[in-house]
Amino acid sequence: MPYLNVRISTPKSVKTADKITTILLEHTTRILGKKPDVTSISVDFVDPDYWSIGGGRSVSSSNFATFYLNIKITEGTNTKEQKAEYIQAVFHDMTQLLGKLNPASYISLTTQRATHGGDLTESLRSTDNLKRKQFKLL
Repeated sequence: MPYLNVRISTPKSVKTADKITTILLEHTTRILGKKPDVTSISVDFVDPDYWSIGGGRSVSSSNFATFYLNIKITEGTNTKEQKAEYIQAVFHDMTQLLGKLNPASYISLTTQRATHGGDLTESLRSTDNLKRKQFKLL
């Protein structure tokens, strides 16, 4: 944990994906205090013709990019202030990268209990390397 999935309404670009990954990893590490080596980030590009806002208008018909970030973190590991700072910093940097954003750009920061879906990961981290190799994680 954490897991981040961002969807953006721009043409596919390795350069853009790398910049977004850098932005998200930096803020997730610095503001939320997460370990970079266990932070998973995926970037999905959605053709602006297939992303609609406001009842059918595609994003391609506007001059604004849009994005949606879903980040999942472990419950109880961050304060409301840290979460608010994180959201503000990510919006700032995404605006710098993508230009003016459509107001229908969102960040969903959700929390999960440490035992919800993370059991295998957490238990593997606490085992020796031999047991980890059995699960092909090394």
